Amino acid sequence: MPGLRLFNENDIPAVVALCNKHMEFDEITEVLLREKVLEDPAYDPELIMVYEENNEMVGFIAGTTREIRGEKLGYVKLMVVARPHRRKGIGTALYRALEEKLNRLGMEKVRVYDVPFNYFMPGIDPRYTPGLSFFEVQGFTRFADTSNLTVDLQNQDFTTTEDEERLKAEGIEIRRATYDDREELMKFIDENFTLWRHEVSNAYNSIPVAIHIALLNGKIKAFSAHNGNNFGTGWFGPMGTHPDLRGKGIGGILLKRCLQDMKDWGLPRSIIPWVGPIRFYSYYANAVVERVFWRYEKKLK
Repeated sequence: MPGLRLFNENDIPAVVALCNKHMEFDEITEVLLREKVLEDPAYDPELIMVYEENNEMVGFIAGTTREIRGEKLGYVKLMVVARPHRRKGIGTALYRALEEKLNRLGMEKVRVYDVPFNYFMPGIDPRYTPGLSFFEVQGFTRFADTSNLTVDLQNQDFTTTEDEERLKAEGIEIRRATYDDREELMKFIDENFTLWRHEVSNAYNSIPVAIHIALLNGKIKAFSAHNGNNFGTGWFGPMGTHPDLRGKGIGGILLKRCLQDMKDWGLPRSIIPWVGPIRFYSYYANAVVERVFWRYEKKLK
């Protein structure tokens, strides 16, 4: 029977095919889709839906929820409608079904794609212009912009030996994190960078551990991580330095250590997503803006 129904795990190959055929600026794999949907820290099967016509999947929407600093937020995490089936009400049916469920869950706002902890894109790439138009018709307003940078890994030297030796004279040690560091690192993050716990925890799943740390007199004061989101794609971040050690170039060293990891893995480039300080990444890694994203939100009842 045609129409809207809940997603199930057997739908993954069809959803991947739908996304790759009708999202012309992105590519997704089964592993990546599982990470984005089934491994979301707030996974709720009631918020993932597909739309079928004549036994063909023609639409998909994934939703999720977060509570950020006391605010209850719902998200459209991923959405696609096959081009020949657009402007037929399929996207509207998918979105409104999701919004109704988010309202019932008590969400105060709904946003598009920019899901903390686990996201595919940090907003809507404006080249998906029909998507912008769709969400504006649904009552969304644009409230911010952000960007992704890329770093050429193969034609740069990320050696940090001399800088690390300089810092040793100040009692600062920089090295790869180990499992023995995990408890202290997570406490440091909980005290200073709460929203990044999930991604740093994921970075512990890499071999070797995809986290580098700076210690002052044996205490963790800074970190950088990679491969904590969009696994295997060269995704950098998060990173953070305690105010006590800022201004010493530690962030640049930690960044380069992560970039060297990815270079050693054979990746041609790294993606630095959802960027605030563009100048920092341009200076230390010759990063360039590759994509921009517009962020949209809608207040719910």
